[in-house]
Formats: sequence, structure tokens, C-alpha cells
Amino acid sequence: MLSHTVLKRMEQLPKLSIAGKRVNGLFNLMKCDLLWEQAYERIARNQGSLTSGVDGETFDGFSPERLHRLMSQVFSGSYRPLPVRRVYIPKVNGKLRPLGIPTVNDRLVQEVVRSILERIYEPVFSEHSHGFRPGRSCHTALDAVRGVWTGVKWLVEVDVVGFFDNIDHDVLLKLLAKRIDDERFIGLVRGMLKAGYLEDWQVRESFSGTPQGGIVSPLLANVYLHELDEFMEEYRQRFDKGGQRSVPAEYWRLSANMQYRWKKIRRLRAEGKADDPAVDQALREIEQIGERRASLRARDPFDLNFRRLRFVRYADDFLIGVIGSKDEAREVMATVRAFLSNKLCLEASEEKSRIAKASDGVRFLGYDVHTHTQRRTGKVVRDGRVFRPRMPSDIMQLSVPWDKVAQFCATKEYGNWSAFVSQHRPRLLHCSDVEIVMAYNAELRGFANYYALAWDVKKKLNKLTHIWRASLGRTLANKHKCSVMQVFNRLRCGTDYQVSYMVRGETKTAKLWKSTELTVGEIRYGTIDIVPATAMWSLNRTEFVERLNANQCELCGAEDKACEVHHVHKMADMKVAPLGRKMISARTRKRIVLCKPCHVDLHAGRLPDRRQLQL
Repeated sequence: MLSHTVLKRMEQLPKLSIAGKRVNGLFNLMKCDLLWEQAYERIARNQGSLTSGVDGETFDGFSPERLHRLMSQVFSGSYRPLPVRRVYIPKVNGKLRPLGIPTVNDRLVQEVVRSILERIYEPVFSEHSHGFRPGRSCHTALDAVRGVWTGVKWLVEVDVVGFFDNIDHDVLLKLLAKRIDDERFIGLVRGMLKAGYLEDWQVRESFSGTPQGGIVSPLLANVYLHELDEFMEEYRQRFDKGGQRSVPAEYWRLSANMQYRWKKIRRLRAEGKADDPAVDQALREIEQIGERRASLRARDPFDLNFRRLRFVRYADDFLIGVIGSKDEAREVMATVRAFLSNKLCLEASEEKSRIAKASDGVRFLGYDVHTHTQRRTGKVVRDGRVFRPRMPSDIMQLSVPWDKVAQFCATKEYGNWSAFVSQHRPRLLHCSDVEIVMAYNAELRGFANYYALAWDVKKKLNKLTHIWRASLGRTLANKHKCSVMQVFNRLRCGTDYQVSYMVRGETKTAKLWKSTELTVGEIRYGTIDIVPATAMWSLNRTEFVERLNANQCELCGAEDKACEVHHVHKMADMKVAPLGRKMISARTRKRIVLCKPCHVDLHAGRLPDRRQLQL
């Protein structure tokens, strides 16, 4: 299929999906070479490309011929996904999470399927869904809670038992069929779900779930829980009641008394009696009444005729906010549990699902989420009048949990958190000074940036920063066999600490990160040079794909031999490559195009050293 035809078709998919029409021709759309080349480029640049599936194959040695053979198998119907290789990775709570590693071929097919499904579903996914979506993250989910959940009284946590392992295949395929009118394409997804997994050298069938680790699994999970998002939106519209909370009777009475006295003052002043003792008496009474009124809420927090429902979802982490009574919160939880069970065949955990007072808070995406009522500020003068502004109550706040800070300190081996004692890190002693400083910077900066939305992030980082900096000093002191004071005296530059290093004869510096560089309360993104709104479906060949299709060995220059991709495990593998290629490979996923003989010689260690060649 021609690239411009594919591009036009890809542009139509979101429009058809938004219009509620079922899309077809997706299997034929997969016949475009550019989709497969793009899939290869996305996967092969990651470190996981050197991880093998059950067949032991990696992307090392990949070639255009191999890609075309895979495409032929898919289109002829002979392609069968292989079982994923199951491994277990540790979770934060000490338990193990199963991870499925697909084969190289299966990863490519999944990536092509994912790119098409994303074009169909991304435009119709709920604004309350934030997991595994472009332009969304944990921060956008938390920012939504912080921004519009003011006034919430109850927080409802709904924990789904083993979500990824319990997705019902039949339900998922029916959901896909609601928007996709292409049996061959859906059959491809069915094959991925039914592929099974290899564990303890035994192949086990998959009757439910999507393998965590599969490229298409996160998107399929969002498709599955999109039904929950739509249900919650419909339920929210039925649940919400009232335009605004009513004003308490006592607050209304005091306000009326104040207005009566202001009218009296204005009348006396209009009559030229501004110095009348009655004016001073009325002003004193207004101040006294204002003090009493300020101790009351301007709106009734328990107004039975006003209620609201809020919800947010990140993957299977689901949080609901209720402005209403606890009985209404219980009703919400029961309704959601029934929907999960009856419509999605999922079970909510009895132990982990709970209802909490918003002031007590819950743990969501690593943050402590709770409400807080601010105290009144000082006096404010506006238009010649002095008054105390009323601050909003039940503001949703995000906080950094102390246990997360202590856990981070222990995981990174900075020292003993409770004893406030730092330690050196022997594993970094073989690194250069700049590598050590950059490693410490990256760790703490990453932790701080994740918790940047918390109001108390700098307060919670204070102790951690002291232990972190002392650990860095001890590590460098241990490496150079000197004291910690000598290390920091050498690194000090004004109010900063920095280490110098050379790049092409030019002196550069790496400064030690400081918490003052952190912007609290903002979501900050890095920028990349890509035209907006085109990154997810751009079909242009990359520089590497062009090199691969040129069919020219980058070592010997041969053009008459079949070429393969070599994935560099270390920079020593690049010793016969030009310097420019070495620099590019040092920054990106390291891949070079080799002819078959050169590839065999490289793995056998028979290639000459670069210093013996004339470059």
C-alpha cells in the first residue's frame, strides 16, 4: 500500500471513531512497509531489544528480509504468536509481579497493532483516564485531583484484584468489535491473548488477562476500562444534584444584620451626620457581627440537596471523590463494584477497597491525597475598605509520604534514614567524578520532580538532601582517599558545588543539584524537535531505516551482500566504525548495519582494531 494512501487512511481513523462508526480495512492497512519499519525503529532503539523471548532471538542480526518474511506470514495467515517468557520482578511491597516477554516477531506485530488501535481509541478515551496515554501521566491525574476536587468529603478507593491477569478475553474482543469491523484484525489480537506463557519450561494456556510486558497490553487494558469510564460519566450525571450549596440560616441572619447597619450608616452620612455616635456604634457592631460570621461556613457542607461525584483513573488505580453523605459514598462503592462484576467480570478487593474521610486522606499514585481547610489570612485593604478574605475550605492537597522518602534513601543506599547517618556507595567507586555527581543528581532530581506537585516537597526533601549530599562526599572521599571536607572544598564554587571535566579540549562543569532548582506545583515537560500532533503517526523513514534499506555494510562498504542489524552491547564493538558513528551510537540505541560475513566476524572477535586501520 502506498505511503500517502496509508497516511490518508490513518488520518481518517480518529474521525470515524469520534463519529461512532465502526472502522474496517485495518488488516489491509498493515500491509504498508512503513508501518513495520516505524514499529521496528520504536522497539529496536530500546534496551529491551536485546532481551529474548522463548525462541532466544533478539533484534541483533535483524534484516529487511526477516521483516518481509514476518509480514508474509501475517498476511498469509500462517503467523502464530508464541507464548511469552514469564519472569518475575520485585514489587515495592516485597511481592513479585509476573512479566511476560514476547518474542521479537511478536513485539513487532504488537507494535503495528498498537499504532493502529491508538489512532482509533485515543480520540474517544475519557478525559478522566491518564494511564499509558500520550501527553498524560501520573502528574496529570494528580493535577486533576488537586485542581477540581475542592469540597470533597469522602474518598472511595476501588482496588481491582489482579486486573491485568483477570481481563476476560471474550469481553475484551466484544468491546473491540464495537468499534472495529475487521475480523482478521481482531483475530490477530485474539491470537496474542491466547498465546499463553512459558514458565518452568512448561507452556501454559491463557484463559484470561493480558501479559504485563506486552507492547499492546496497556492499550488493551485502557480499552477494557474505558467501559468503566463511560459508566462513571453517566453515573456522575445522574448522581450530581443542585446548583450550589445553601447558605446556613445563622450565616444568613448575621449577614442581614450587617447589611441593616451598613444601610443605617449610609443614611446618617447622607444626612450630614457622619460624626453622630450612632455611626461609631454601628461600625463596632458590624465588626463584632463580622467576627461571629467569620467563624461560620458560608455554605452548608452537609446540604442534602447538593452533591457531586468526581473520579480519576490511572490504569487500574481508580479513585472516586464524593461530595455528599457517607451513605451516598457507600452507595457509589456498591454501584461500582456491581458494574465491575457484572459487566467486566472483575472483582474489587474486600480488603483494599475502602471509604475514607477526605480529611484523613488516602494514598494515590505514591502521594498522600487529603483535604485541608486554610486559616484566614491577615487584613486586606481594597477600595479603601479593610476586611479579612474568607479562604476556601476542604481544599485538596497532595503531600509527600515520609515512608516514601525513607524508602528512597534506603533503596539508593545513601545511609541510615532514622539515625540521620550517611554512607559511601562502593558500587560507584570505579566511575569518574563527573559520572558519580551526575548519578547522584539524576536520582534525587528524578525523585524530587515526581513529587513536585506536593505542597510540602521541599520540606520533606530537606533531611534527604543532607544525607544525599553527605553520601556523595563520602563516596568521592573514599575514591580519592581523602576527607569529606577536602572533597567539598575542592568542589565548592561560590554557593554551588561542581566538578569539571574535559570534552574535546574544552572544560565543562557539572553542578550538584539543589532543591532551589525545583519548581513546586507545576507539571514540567521536556521538549523535542517534533512537529506537534504528528509524533504518534508520522510515517517518515528514520535515518537508521534508510541506512538499513541501502543494503550497504558500514564496515567493509559491500553493497552486494545481504545486510543485518548488529546491536552494540558495548563501545568496543564499534572500534572499526567512524568516529561520527561512534558518537551517534553513544547517544542513541547502538545499532550498525553489517553484511553477514562482517557480522559473523564481529561476534567471533576476528575484526581488526580501529587503530590498525586507515580511517
